Amino acid sequence: MPDDRPPATFRLLVVPGVTMDKWSRVWSERQPEVALEVVPVEAAQAAPLLSAEADAGLLRLPVDQDAFHAIPLYTETTVVVVPREHLLAAADEVTLADLADETLLLPEDDVIGWPDASVLPGTVAAHRPATTAEAVELVAAEVGVLVVPQSLARAHHRRDLTYRVLTDAPASSVGLVWSRDRYTDLVEEMIGVVRGRTANSTRGRGPTPAEPRLAAAARKPAEGANRGKPATGRTGARRTGGTPPKRRGR
Repeated sequence: MPDDRPPATFRLLVVPGVTMDKWSRVWSERQPEVALEVVPVEAAQAAPLLSAEADAGLLRLPVDQDAFHAIPLYTETTVVVVPREHLLAAADEVTLADLADETLLLPEDDVIGWPDASVLPGTVAAHRPATTAEAVELVAAEVGVLVVPQSLARAHHRRDLTYRVLTDAPASSVGLVWSRDRYTDLVEEMIGVVRGRTANSTRGRGPTPAEPRLAAAARKPAEGANRGKPATGRTGARRTGGTPPKRRGR
């Protein structure tokens, strides 16, 4: 009789710019019976969806610490996107001061997290594009320049645009995030995957608090049986158990 039960699934939200190829492959190797459902989601929509419909997410930090746990994974290089023939394209890297005479496009879904308006470079365009994709179109139309994490510049690559590293701009970090009330063994498995734990790592297999106690109980009879026996002259060795400057441009 066929099994009509739905297969187990781990639902993972992923914001734009995050690549999952390696982690997806490791997950499928370690959890062949649990499908990994990767759900692309805009950064602004991630938190509400994570609370209601997902097991975890690879999201932009920071997040609400009262509602979520987060493990920071990496910090991205910040870049400025400009037309290929723009004056700034002649430099290898630029600073915020170099943007003083530029019009800055600040999309509604901006993920840089500028501390306040006083540190924004240049003159902010009166119209705020709804999305980063729309802002990229405006850069191509030479309306202004756009500051984003490097992964987003790559995701929205166009042949008529280029980007340069902004050495002193705020940076965007990515982390694994999950709801405080939805921690599971599979979340622990995903933590192991993104942190690069080996498949044999105890923590990577999920919590099994009963195992040490059971192993200790199993040793007691053998230890008792050996008491009183003469030493053989061999001394057994005691076993002991083992319990990104950051790279820019991810």
